[in-house]
Amino acid sequence: MAVHCNGGENFKMPDIKFTKLFINGQFIDSVSGKTFETRDPRTGDVIANIAEGDKEDIDIAVKAAREAFDHGKWPRMSGYERGRIMMKFADLLEQNIEEVAKLDSLDGGKLLAAGKAMDIPSAVGTLRYYAGAADKIHGETLKMSREYQGYTLKEPIGVVGHIIPWNFPTGLLFFKASPALAAGCTMVVKPAEQTPLSALFCAQLAKKVIVVSIVCYPNFWY
Repeated sequence: MAVHCNGGENFKMPDIKFTKLFINGQFIDSVSGKTFETRDPRTGDVIANIAEGDKEDIDIAVKAAREAFDHGKWPRMSGYERGRIMMKFADLLEQNIEEVAKLDSLDGGKLLAAGKAMDIPSAVGTLRYYAGAADKIHGETLKMSREYQGYTLKEPIGVVGHIIPWNFPTGLLFFKASPALAAGCTMVVKPAEQTPLSALFCAQLAKKVIVVSIVCYPNFWY
């Protein structure tokens, strides 16, 4: 079906393929089985029903992210290796600019042309920037006043929780996630309940190169 999008551009309605929670590399139903509606802000029509995360789902996601941090490969990789994987992720996102821009336009009412020309390319650039920074996280050797050795060592802090606003769903997702990934952290992402579709699509892209958890939790703030 062709849709007349804001900005005067027509586009084919994207297939909504991913509506479940994404935890530990898998799309799964919420523990409660509940869903919530994401709507087209232009018409108020329901686009899809999204799995509704709750406290139990957050606990599962955090536990999985903690396990990945404590025992997984990501925090233990060299910055060079993390950077290479993030570059691959950026390539995948760039290859899917059209699809991601359509999802943000449909779900958030954003201009499709602006998404394709600015929002999603900017997200790709952010991811590539931090991919390039991943092997440049250095400590320092300190000059001491006495005969001691002093140095700093920068290490990933642990599991990071990201809350993504609705107005720049993809751009702000990668603005938050990219530096955490570069540092070697694992993470749990909570997209805005108004615009969850692009985050879930990006989770599917991430599955090809790296594991994150994305939990859609309506009306929830840390």
